[in-house]
Amino acid sequence: MNRESYRITRTGSLNNLSLVREEIGEPADDEVGIEVKAIGLNFADVFTIFGLYKAAPTKDFIPGLEFSGVVVARGRNVSDIRIGDRVMGSVRFGAYTTHLNIQRGYVTPIPADWSFEEGASFIVQALTAYYALIPLGGLRNDQTVLIHSAAGGVGIYANRIAKKFSAYTIGTIGSAAKSALLKSEGYDEIIVRDGHFRSELAKTLNGRALDLVLDAVGGKAQKDSFDFLATTGRMVAYGLSQFASPGSRPNYFKLALDFITMPRYQTLTLIESNKSILGFNLIWLYDRVDMLKSMLDEIQNLKLRKPLVGRVFPFPKLKEAVREFQSGATSGKVVVTIDGSDAGK
Repeated sequence: MNRESYRITRTGSLNNLSLVREEIGEPADDEVGIEVKAIGLNFADVFTIFGLYKAAPTKDFIPGLEFSGVVVARGRNVSDIRIGDRVMGSVRFGAYTTHLNIQRGYVTPIPADWSFEEGASFIVQALTAYYALIPLGGLRNDQTVLIHSAAGGVGIYANRIAKKFSAYTIGTIGSAAKSALLKSEGYDEIIVRDGHFRSELAKTLNGRALDLVLDAVGGKAQKDSFDFLATTGRMVAYGLSQFASPGSRPNYFKLALDFITMPRYQTLTLIESNKSILGFNLIWLYDRVDMLKSMLDEIQNLKLRKPLVGRVFPFPKLKEAVREFQSGATSGKVVVTIDGSDAGK
């Protein structure tokens, strides 16, 4: 079978991402073959393409972590899934393609009332938010949670999950234009990250204990958030969007400056303040299939709403979609669809 894939020959520039036609073999005994219908974009994709993602290869690979589609083939050891089933899944790179083979354990059925676009917007966001809040953050009922990048896919799911624990949620955004979305999602407070973030956070808390911070931004906003953490408070960092930059290649001068000025925390300070900072990268959990499936079951038991799809681009405009995504102007999930998807279902 032939497929079309966006393959990167050498990291460092979005211009190195080329659409190629190539062969794909039959799935292995424990794999299923997927005709991809939608691809979900993540910040890890941008850092992978730029060569800034330590977990990724450096040349000749297909980026992308998240997809949905239809099962078109299955290995001899796969019996619990049928040809024609609609599924969503995650892959450790390789989603920017029309067809892929993947181990059965990494796909799960799409809910009947979800579109392919919604299916490609769920797994990475929901797992990231849940793992940050519950196993790492230790979220308990009625706590106060500060969520940076609150209008993104992870931020939206983090708020929805936190609300299941009656949390008081404060969302931060880079643009006031996203305020209406956060209000509709039920955030209790909204802060625009500008030059007055620290004073705005103090005013918003108004003496309230800040129990948990979810950070995907970094920089001064991260340090200010840590300073306001209550005793026994936790900060969970899962991204550094401060290192992102518009354009087809990284701004190395800005990267160097951001690295030099990024917050650093002394062990003695953590001990004396009785605060914690935890960091994680979901890709390093990829081999722990049973753990991921268990968390997905727990997430689905929360009965959360459908994923919020923000922008949709056709497959031939995937690079345009990446550029739009890296601009930071989007809300919700940015999705790329392949002909035959059920958009608007």
